[in-house]
Amino acid sequence: MAKSGRTPAKRGAKGSEFTFKELDESTWPDFERLFERHGVPSYCWCYYYQREVSREREMRDLGLAEKDMRDHNRRKKKDLVAAGRAHGVLVYSEGSPVGWCAYGPREEYPRVDRGRFYKKLDLPEERRKLWRIVCMVVDKDHRGKGVAAVALKAALASIRRQGGGGVEAYPLTSKKGGSQSLWFGTVRMFEREGFADVAPLGSSRLMRKVVR
Repeated sequence: MAKSGRTPAKRGAKGSEFTFKELDESTWPDFERLFERHGVPSYCWCYYYQREVSREREMRDLGLAEKDMRDHNRRKKKDLVAAGRAHGVLVYSEGSPVGWCAYGPREEYPRVDRGRFYKKLDLPEERRKLWRIVCMVVDKDHRGKGVAAVALKAALASIRRQGGGGVEAYPLTSKKGGSQSLWFGTVRMFEREGFADVAPLGSSRLMRKVVR
């Protein structure tokens, strides 16, 4: 059963509290419900950074066409959830899922390590366990209500409960992506939670903090 909690400092629709639950098989239907309401998330299913190989190679190796990728991504994500290899926090308002923050240990997001800008950084080896925050989704009817901030706080609290360690985030600094850039959070959002700016990362910034 998914672990749950509440954030009384933040208010959802009609003054209700935001609550949150971890993604697992029991909350998968809520994850589907949130993602199916939004175009790109319902295509990606927050699977992009969990791919072992590039999207193009995956399509080629499996003989998939572009039209097949939406269902393929969904199935792969569901399999990872069932295997306990996909972490994330769902935020609820009045029982409905309205937000999402994907986090997980380094090994769950291999594509970050293979990114050409990340590889060029030549970062010192992280002695602590390293976690990553890679994506946020806020329901289109609940934007501007602090949902993303609640999701981030909940993800950091989950990391703390699991022993903590170093945490990385990759907010975009380029506005060319429009509203899609907000899926990675904003620099200011992470600064408010104590993240430090480490280095440029293409059109993003690498930010880190230690959670104890």
